[in-house]
Amino acid sequence: MSIIPDVDLVIPFLEHRGPTHSVITAFMVFIPLFAIYNKKAIPYLIALIQHSVIGDYTTGSRIQLLWPLTTGYYGMEMGIESQANITIECVIFLTSIIIMLKTKDIVKLFQPHISNLIVTIPTFTLLLPTFLGFPLEVPILLMLPHLVYMFMFLASIIVNIPKVYQNCLKLRG
Repeated sequence: MSIIPDVDLVIPFLEHRGPTHSVITAFMVFIPLFAIYNKKAIPYLIALIQHSVIGDYTTGSRIQLLWPLTTGYYGMEMGIESQANITIECVIFLTSIIIMLKTKDIVKLFQPHISNLIVTIPTFTLLLPTFLGFPLEVPILLMLPHLVYMFMFLASIIVNIPKVYQNCLKLRG
Protein backbone atom coordinates (compact mmCIF):
# COMPACT_ATOMS: atom_id res chain seq x y z
CA MET A 1 0.00 0.00 0.00
CA SER A 2 2.70 2.45 0.94
CA ILE A 3 4.35 2.38 -2.47
CA ILE A 4 1.16 3.24 -4.39
CA PRO A 5 2.13 6.96 -4.66
CA ASP A 6 4.93 5.83 -6.97
CA VAL A 7 2.34 4.82 -9.54
CA ASP A 8 3.26 8.19 -11.05
CA LEU A 9 6.40 6.47 -12.36
CA VAL A 10 4.35 4.43 -14.81
CA ILE A 11 1.81 7.12 -15.80
CA PRO A 12 3.52 9.39 -18.34
CA PHE A 13 1.44 12.54 -17.75
CA LEU A 14 1.98 12.55 -13.96
CA GLU A 15 5.01 14.24 -12.48
CA HIS A 16 6.96 12.04 -10.05
CA ARG A 17 6.47 13.16 -6.45
CA GLY A 18 3.60 15.39 -7.52
CA PRO A 19 -0.11 15.01 -6.62
CA THR A 20 0.12 11.26 -5.91
CA HIS A 21 2.46 12.06 -3.01
CA SER A 22 0.13 14.62 -1.41
CA VAL A 23 -1.17 13.94 2.09
CA ILE A 24 -4.35 15.83 1.15
CA THR A 25 -4.88 13.59 -1.89
CA ALA A 26 -4.47 10.53 0.35
CA PHE A 27 -7.18 11.78 2.73
CA MET A 28 -9.51 12.57 -0.18
CA VAL A 29 -9.02 9.09 -1.66
CA PHE A 30 -9.71 7.52 1.73
CA ILE A 31 -13.01 9.33 2.43
CA PRO A 32 -15.09 6.61 0.73
CA LEU A 33 -12.92 3.89 2.30
CA PHE A 34 -13.61 5.31 5.77
CA ALA A 35 -17.33 5.39 4.92
CA ILE A 36 -17.22 1.69 3.98
CA TYR A 37 -14.61 0.23 6.34
CA ASN A 38 -14.60 2.75 9.22
CA LYS A 39 -11.47 2.57 11.38
CA LYS A 40 -10.25 -0.60 9.63
CA ALA A 41 -8.98 1.72 6.86
CA ILE A 42 -6.68 3.65 9.22
CA PRO A 43 -3.61 1.36 8.90
CA TYR A 44 -3.83 1.59 5.11
CA LEU A 45 -4.06 5.38 5.21
CA ILE A 46 -1.03 5.48 7.51
CA ALA A 47 0.89 3.19 5.15
CA LEU A 48 0.00 5.41 2.21
CA ILE A 49 0.94 8.65 3.97
CA GLN A 50 4.19 7.31 5.43
CA HIS A 51 5.57 6.86 1.91
CA SER A 52 5.29 10.59 1.32
CA VAL A 53 6.07 11.88 4.81
CA ILE A 54 8.76 9.47 6.00
CA GLY A 55 10.10 8.23 2.69
CA ASP A 56 10.12 10.95 0.09
CA TYR A 57 9.86 14.06 2.30
CA THR A 58 12.85 12.93 4.32
CA THR A 59 15.05 11.25 1.74
CA GLY A 60 13.67 12.11 -1.66
CA SER A 61 14.26 15.33 -3.40
CA ARG A 62 11.08 17.34 -2.90
CA ILE A 63 7.39 16.48 -3.06
CA GLN A 64 4.07 18.26 -3.50
CA LEU A 65 3.05 17.34 0.05
CA LEU A 66 0.03 19.69 0.21
CA TRP A 67 -1.32 19.50 -3.36
CA PRO A 68 -3.99 20.81 -4.35
CA LEU A 69 -3.77 23.58 -1.72
CA THR A 70 -0.35 24.48 -3.05
CA THR A 71 1.88 23.22 -5.83
CA GLY A 72 4.93 24.05 -3.71
CA TYR A 73 7.54 21.40 -3.10
CA TYR A 74 8.70 20.37 0.35
CA GLY A 75 11.42 18.06 1.58
CA MET A 76 14.56 17.63 3.64
CA GLU A 77 16.58 16.34 0.68
CA MET A 78 18.63 13.98 2.83
CA GLY A 79 19.80 11.92 -0.14
CA ILE A 80 19.06 8.28 -0.88
CA GLU A 81 22.68 7.20 -0.43
CA SER A 82 23.24 8.96 2.89
CA GLN A 83 23.93 6.78 5.93
CA ALA A 84 20.95 8.33 7.74
CA ASN A 85 18.59 7.37 4.90
CA ILE A 86 19.90 3.82 4.66
CA THR A 87 19.53 3.41 8.44
CA ILE A 88 15.97 4.81 8.44
CA GLU A 89 14.89 2.62 5.53
CA CYS A 90 16.40 -0.54 7.06
CA VAL A 91 14.74 0.14 10.43
CA ILE A 92 11.37 0.75 8.74
CA PHE A 93 11.78 -2.42 6.65
CA LEU A 94 12.56 -4.57 9.70
CA THR A 95 9.69 -2.96 11.62
CA SER A 96 7.25 -3.70 8.80
CA ILE A 97 8.33 -7.35 8.61
CA ILE A 98 8.00 -7.74 12.39
CA ILE A 99 4.52 -6.17 12.33
CA MET A 100 3.43 -8.41 9.42
CA LEU A 101 4.69 -11.49 11.28
CA LYS A 102 3.16 -10.44 14.60
CA THR A 103 -0.27 -9.67 13.08
CA LYS A 104 -0.05 -12.71 10.78
CA ASP A 105 -0.78 -10.45 7.81
CA ILE A 106 2.13 -12.06 6.00
CA VAL A 107 0.25 -15.39 6.09
CA LYS A 108 -2.85 -13.76 4.62
CA LEU A 109 -0.73 -12.28 1.84
CA PHE A 110 0.28 -15.76 0.70
CA GLN A 111 -3.25 -17.17 0.75
CA PRO A 112 -5.43 -16.89 -2.34
CA HIS A 113 -7.69 -13.87 -2.16
CA ILE A 114 -8.70 -11.83 -5.17
CA SER A 115 -8.02 -8.53 -3.36
CA ASN A 116 -4.33 -9.50 -3.16
CA LEU A 117 -4.10 -8.71 -6.88
CA ILE A 118 -3.89 -5.02 -5.93
CA VAL A 119 -0.21 -5.69 -5.14
CA THR A 120 0.48 -5.68 -8.87
CA ILE A 121 0.70 -1.87 -8.59
CA PRO A 122 3.47 -1.80 -5.96
CA THR A 123 5.22 -4.71 -7.68
CA PHE A 124 5.70 -2.74 -10.88
CA THR A 125 6.44 0.56 -9.15
CA LEU A 126 9.04 -1.30 -7.09
CA LEU A 127 10.62 -2.85 -10.18
CA LEU A 128 11.04 0.35 -12.14
CA PRO A 129 13.17 2.51 -9.85
CA THR A 130 15.10 -0.36 -8.35
CA PHE A 131 16.16 -2.40 -11.33
CA LEU A 132 15.90 -0.02 -14.27
CA GLY A 133 17.69 2.89 -12.58
CA PHE A 134 14.72 5.18 -13.27
CA PRO A 135 14.44 7.80 -11.79
CA LEU A 136 17.18 7.12 -9.22
CA GLU A 137 19.69 4.51 -8.25
CA VAL A 138 19.04 2.48 -5.13
CA PRO A 139 22.03 1.79 -2.86
CA ILE A 140 23.12 -1.86 -2.78
CA LEU A 141 22.21 -2.21 0.92
CA LEU A 142 18.62 -1.21 0.14
CA MET A 143 18.28 -3.85 -2.59
CA LEU A 144 17.47 -6.51 0.03
CA PRO A 145 14.24 -4.83 1.23
CA HIS A 146 13.24 -4.22 -2.40
CA LEU A 147 13.85 -7.87 -3.27
CA VAL A 148 11.99 -9.16 -0.20
CA TYR A 149 8.96 -6.97 -0.89
CA MET A 150 9.05 -7.85 -4.58
CA PHE A 151 9.16 -11.58 -3.77
CA MET A 152 6.25 -11.23 -1.33
CA PHE A 153 4.17 -9.26 -3.86
CA LEU A 154 4.92 -11.63 -6.73
CA ALA A 155 4.14 -14.67 -4.57
CA SER A 156 0.84 -13.07 -3.55
CA ILE A 157 -0.04 -12.55 -7.22
CA ILE A 158 1.02 -16.06 -8.25
CA VAL A 159 -1.09 -17.80 -5.58
CA ASN A 160 -4.11 -15.99 -7.03
CA ILE A 161 -3.63 -17.13 -10.63
CA PRO A 162 -5.62 -20.41 -10.18
CA LYS A 163 -8.47 -18.49 -8.51
CA VAL A 164 -8.57 -15.92 -11.32
CA TYR A 165 -8.51 -18.73 -13.89
CA GLN A 166 -11.42 -20.51 -12.15
CA ASN A 167 -13.42 -17.27 -12.08
CA CYS A 168 -12.83 -16.81 -15.80
CA LEU A 169 -14.05 -20.35 -16.47
CA LYS A 170 -17.18 -19.70 -14.39
CA LEU A 171 -17.92 -16.54 -16.38
CA ARG A 172 -17.60 -18.44 -19.67
CA GLY A 173 -19.58 -21.46 -18.61
